[in-house]
Amino acid sequence: MKHNLSVIFVVLSCFLILASCGKARKAKKEKAFWENPVQLDLDEIKKRGFIRAIVDNSSTSYYIYRGRRMGYEYELLRNLARKLDVRLRLIILTDLDEAFYKLNKGQADIVAINLEKTPERQKYASFTAPINEMSTVLVQRRGKNQIDSLKKLDGKKVHVKKATVYKKQLENLEDSLQIYIDIIEEDGTTESLIDKVVLEEADLTVVDEDVALVNATYYNEIDVSLEISEPSQVAWVVRKNAPQLLEEVNQWIDKSEKSTYLAILYGKYFLNKKNSYYRNISPFSSISGDQISVYDGIIRDGSERLGWDWRLLASLVYKESRFDTTATSYAGARGLLQLMPVTLERFGVENPNDPFASLMGGVQYLKYLDKFWLERVPEINERLKFILASYNIGHGHVEDAWRLALKFGKDTQNWRDVSYYLSRKSQPEVYRDPIVRSGYAKGHLAVAYVQDIMSIYESYRVLVDP
Repeated sequence: MKHNLSVIFVVLSCFLILASCGKARKAKKEKAFWENPVQLDLDEIKKRGFIRAIVDNSSTSYYIYRGRRMGYEYELLRNLARKLDVRLRLIILTDLDEAFYKLNKGQADIVAINLEKTPERQKYASFTAPINEMSTVLVQRRGKNQIDSLKKLDGKKVHVKKATVYKKQLENLEDSLQIYIDIIEEDGTTESLIDKVVLEEADLTVVDEDVALVNATYYNEIDVSLEISEPSQVAWVVRKNAPQLLEEVNQWIDKSEKSTYLAILYGKYFLNKKNSYYRNISPFSSISGDQISVYDGIIRDGSERLGWDWRLLASLVYKESRFDTTATSYAGARGLLQLMPVTLERFGVENPNDPFASLMGGVQYLKYLDKFWLERVPEINERLKFILASYNIGHGHVEDAWRLALKFGKDTQNWRDVSYYLSRKSQPEVYRDPIVRSGYAKGHLAVAYVQDIMSIYESYRVLVDP
């Protein structure tokens, strides 16, 4: 019996040792994700047609306000994408470790988060030229127990965002001041930690000064005056094996600084406290609420009739009218969904300035287009793009592109293949083809229209609850 127990013990021990070795090898392999980054530089990004950037969802970086995409980093990236002549796709992440991982795996091309250059981070990525200079500050509630000197942090519990430089900064204070600080690292955003302080779920946190100042404009109960570190340069990062992209970004930063573009944009988001206040307390901001517009209710109703995500229909409304019921285009289109007079009459819309009537008229037209494309493009996600293009330019022109795709042996159920021909309908050799019935069209504008709406929708989908 003892012999059997000994054998079992040895077998279990061996199993545990092998299992732990396997885990160690796996951990080591995962830990070295930066050693062989994906080969993907600017040429490939331009060929692909879009750049993927990681940002933080905060009141300063990227958010939705009254249907419009806003944020300091967002506007910078949009400007950069135009300079590179590519589209912009954003990835929202709060975990910096995951951001570096995605960057090296080719799932992102640039991390547009204010990062202080450290030896550890330089192993993972290449830093761009400095894009700003920033200090970090203590966030605390005002009152009689307010801390007014760094020495008084002794014995205090401070919550900080995981994988940031804040922990190291506090540890440096511990060493220099000979004090003890209970540092608690947490997942989430710096703003979620500020919220904890406001709600008295935490006493202290440390964040970048610009984020602190913006939050202090609408949280009167917090103090952000105590500086934890002196201003230091911060930058973005790209893959270490993307020298072309790094050079282009650095040239763009240099040009932006010389043109005062960075200073103007910084003033818009960080120095204009009144605008920051109203944007961030608004129920139509993704920071403080989940409303896109005052018409969300009827948009939801219309989307149910269509079988769409309401945020997709909201994206179309924003693209068409910016939620302005009185909007009128140069061609005479009117209302929330900018219907032409003949379409308004066809679907019984007597008052195009009435938001409900206008929207439902547009919904009826979208249902008609959905029915038109249903058999030809059964897959809903692909069909949506055909519907949107048809809404913009007319289904006759999109049908021409569909016939051209069929003629040349392309996939007629794939928007990419069909949009190739639609974007070329302004070329004589295309619009004079015998199978083209609707003639000349600036089809490239309709293709861009679809891209814009899908981009807006992706932002709404990520930032606004369903």
